[in-house]
Parts: sequence; C-alpha cells; structure tokens
Amino acid sequence: MKTLFVLLPLLVIVAARPQKGGGPDADATILKYDNDNIGVDGYNFAFETSNGIAHQEEGKLNNAGSENEAMEVHGSYSYTDVTGKKITVTFVADENGYRPQTSLSRK
Repeated sequence: MKTLFVLLPLLVIVAARPQKGGGPDADATILKYDNDNIGVDGYNFAFETSNGIAHQEEGKLNNAGSENEAMEVHGSYSYTDVTGKKITVTFVADENGYRPQTSLSRK
C-alpha cells in the first residue's frame, strides 16, 4: 500500500509533464507580415508563413457617425490540408453577416 502512495503521485507527475511539440508546422516561420492600422480610414494586414499559410484582410468603416454605421471587412486565407489540397477561403463580413466562399485545389 505504501508503494502505491509513492508510485501513484510519481505516475501522475510523469503523465502531466509538458509534451514535446512537433509536427511538420513546428518550425514554420513568418515570411511576410504587413500591417497598416492607424485607427483612421480602415485597416489592412497580410502575412505568409513558410508552411504555406497566408492571410490578407482589409476593413473600413461605412457610414461613419450615422445610425447605419457598420464595418465592412473582406479578405482571404489559405492553407494546405493533410491530403495536400490547398484550401482557400475568401470572405466578406459586413452588416449582412459573414459570407465565406471556399475553393479547393491540388498542389
């Protein structure tokens, strides 16, 4: 019984240790990063990573100061899934909601 009280906490500690990170994306680096956001007249940003992830987006405020004031955002992002297909999502988000469109293509 004493052995159980010694081994059980040790087993819990070993099982709870931080897991080693890894996988094909563990060493991905940022290849490109642009960000223009001064808080006036909208914003835009874009980035690309070494593992093929890309995102670009721009937004602007429509009807500023009125009762119908609303953000309008458009952009896209893409990545390669585990089967090697490139997934691209383009989107618009505004007073009518979020409207994505997806396309799939071979590498």
